[in-house]
Amino acid sequence: MNRRKEALPVTDQPILGSQVARPGKIIAIHLSYASRADQRGRRPTQPSYFFKVASSVAASGGTVERPAGTELLAFEGEIALVIGEPARNVSLEDAWSHVASVTAANDLGLYDLRAADKGSNVRSKGGDGYTPLGPDLIDARAVDPYDIRVRTWVNGELRQDDDSSGLIFPLAQFVADLSQHFTLETGDVILTGTPAGSSVIVPGDVVEVEVDAPNAPSAPTSGRLVTTVVQGSVAFDRTLGSMPAVDDLQRTEAWGSAEAAGLEPAPAKTNALSAELRAKLEKAPTAGLSAQLRKRGHHQCFIDGVSANLPGTKIVGTARTLSFIPAREDLFKTHGGGYNAQKRLFDAVDEGEIIVIEARGDATTGTLGDILALRATARGAAGVVTDGGVRDFDEVARIGLPVFSQGAHPSVLGRKHVPWDLDVTIACGGAAVQPGDVIVGDGDGVIVIPPSLVEEVVDATLAQEDEDSWIAVQVEAGHPVDGLFPMNAEWRAKYEASRG
Repeated sequence: MNRRKEALPVTDQPILGSQVARPGKIIAIHLSYASRADQRGRRPTQPSYFFKVASSVAASGGTVERPAGTELLAFEGEIALVIGEPARNVSLEDAWSHVASVTAANDLGLYDLRAADKGSNVRSKGGDGYTPLGPDLIDARAVDPYDIRVRTWVNGELRQDDDSSGLIFPLAQFVADLSQHFTLETGDVILTGTPAGSSVIVPGDVVEVEVDAPNAPSAPTSGRLVTTVVQGSVAFDRTLGSMPAVDDLQRTEAWGSAEAAGLEPAPAKTNALSAELRAKLEKAPTAGLSAQLRKRGHHQCFIDGVSANLPGTKIVGTARTLSFIPAREDLFKTHGGGYNAQKRLFDAVDEGEIIVIEARGDATTGTLGDILALRATARGAAGVVTDGGVRDFDEVARIGLPVFSQGAHPSVLGRKHVPWDLDVTIACGGAAVQPGDVIVGDGDGVIVIPPSLVEEVVDATLAQEDEDSWIAVQVEAGHPVDGLFPMNAEWRAKYEASRG
């Protein structure tokens, strides 16, 4: 039987000079940067964690082995926090004072082993040398926790460049949150997640990670954390446990994209509305669509009380939904701040979609403002419908995002609302709206069309529009409306004859 004979790190030798001995605990964050979340196509609502073993720690200038029979060893440049004073049940406001130092980390991982660990990352992230740290420490008191930069180079090429302002959750939140569950002790290390750009490395590659604060006095830096990849010669013993296994999903996530992995790109997300159907809906007035829905027994299809911020605008798209509940201090504290449901939806809306907001018909507070309008525009949203108010009303109009609302209001949403949930069934302006419903808005207002009826309804609406146009010509020519609108048999015959 083959046995691994690699030299183990010396357990009593400090990794970061004389300041930090081997940490008792290493806690890592699964997904924390907006850029990485966008790359993965999913965003966490709260931070989640995994542990790394202390024997995975290595110093700058060392090597990391890619085990024999594997292919997907990946680097992840990260900001590492080193705990100073022990922290237990500390507040968010006090949490940063328990961080003694900041340094660079490379949270190396072997995707070949990830499937067997189900998120625990014990094997995929726990290998000897898989947590290089250093080489130098930055005094946490000398830096702004919202302005710390992390960069990673592979063979001299810059691959990652982001800073802590791009985190979904602030650095201090990790300390405060973890301290609710166990004591963070002096020397413990928190790896705070990696931004976009992580990818696969192969034997011979040299990875360098640097953490710094270029805008702080003296611009402190961790220095370059250098790790060289080498090829291992010993394979895993298949009789002892789960073995390396990769598929195209693992390759895509390890490399960062299907293209980088040499795979066919994933098919683009298909909008519920084809180009042909969207063009028909663009021609169909809401008045006609509403009439056709009523003929089919749908009498609650209208979103009442809203009007457009841009006169003459027309919106067509599929619904993404957001619900607000009445303001309550404790619930706003847990759901209103940070990366709440409102921010998550505006970050996730796709091209051709319409954000529909349930604000319980309360126009006395803003349900979006200029920053979120910019984000929705950048994402290609077709518009927003809210039965509440809009702050920064003139700026939102200048940005060009079509918004149907009850009008302008300068206050923030915390005055009356708590952002609660997204992509759920909601009530907006008296109408039930589900994710994927078809939304059409024009000068007459906004209607909701069930997807199963949209083809039938729009075709009938356009046919009726043709009839109405022909009738209008007859009325303009001096004919009375009696018998013409609606058409009796005689006028119907004339209309059919005119159609050839």
